[in-house]
Amino acid sequence: MEAYLDNSATTRVFDCVRDVMVQTMCGDYGNPSSLHRKGVDAETYVKESRAAIAASLRVNEKEIYFTSGGTESNNLAIIGCAMANRRAGNHIITTMIEHASVINTMKYLEENGFEITYLPVDRFGMVRVEDVAAAIRRETILVSIMYVNNEMGAVQPVEAIGLTIKKIKPSVIFHVDAIQAFGKFRIRPRRQGIDLLSVSGHKIHGPKGVGFLYVRDRVKIRPIIFGGEQQMGLRSGTENVPGIAGLGAAVTEIYRDHEARMEYLYQLKERFINGILRMEGTAVNGPEPRQGAPHIISVSFEGVRSEVLLHALEDRGVYVSAGSACASNHPMISPTLKAIGVRRDLLESTLRFSMSIFTTVEEIDYTLQVLNELLPMLRRYRRG
Repeated sequence: MEAYLDNSATTRVFDCVRDVMVQTMCGDYGNPSSLHRKGVDAETYVKESRAAIAASLRVNEKEIYFTSGGTESNNLAIIGCAMANRRAGNHIITTMIEHASVINTMKYLEENGFEITYLPVDRFGMVRVEDVAAAIRRETILVSIMYVNNEMGAVQPVEAIGLTIKKIKPSVIFHVDAIQAFGKFRIRPRRQGIDLLSVSGHKIHGPKGVGFLYVRDRVKIRPIIFGGEQQMGLRSGTENVPGIAGLGAAVTEIYRDHEARMEYLYQLKERFINGILRMEGTAVNGPEPRQGAPHIISVSFEGVRSEVLLHALEDRGVYVSAGSACASNHPMISPTLKAIGVRRDLLESTLRFSMSIFTTVEEIDYTLQVLNELLPMLRRYRRG
């Protein structure tokens, strides 16, 4: 049997995504900037996807910009905003548990004269609204906080943070990395005080290599890619029509029967956690099951290195992650786990299990069975 529990790294595409991508690659393959019929047909896919995304967020279509994925969306949001608003100040606020595409972008800005405040989180991975409020000062121009943490599923109080920022200093721009949240939660940027929102296609059963950035109307932001002035000059380059068409299809499908699908994921999550906690020497990191995201579970296994357990599971057809997939080729101690106070001996003994709406009860039960068989053996081997 095979159990794919690495859906926070990437997901299997919906059938409707595959079908529309094939059509745009083999039939309607024109350049959307071309003036002839083939170009017009290709542009229609871009417009329809933009409309679908805007409808899902209840924002204007002109506020949606397509990118190559979550990393570019985060870079464009943070660097573009920082450079456009530099005269107003050089102070930016973020947290200690952001994705590498945010943290490393912040380091780049620090090297270029910006001052970054990295806020701590509690043992559940939650940033305190009052800490955000206390960090805002006259020079603050941007706050960037992820919606859902990609390693343990902590859900930040985004709306409370957004409204607090606007109350204290309305000119401060609020960026939210929603890459693990979009498709799992109903997101309403205007109501939640969000000015910039990053999303990636392959986390929601869409294609890799495409994403989008929501930019609230009248937010000052500069491009970081220059060329033919596509997408109103903010993101130049020929649009990835197959990717964009697939993304639009995924957005439409991911919110179909949404409440029932999320309840199903929470039930799978609770089933898995209950099984895990019956095993000796295990600890679940992050918030209580229903307080966190429905699809992410972080588990520490005492006495077993994560890399060893990951490959032992792989040998049995179970696919998981040792943390953020972006760092999986270069194992390192997770700053997120350190930030929430995970015991030192467990920092290298933690795996992430992540599900999707395609995950079955049988996959969950099989994974628990395999873990029950592997853990005693691996611990004996280590002691030996």
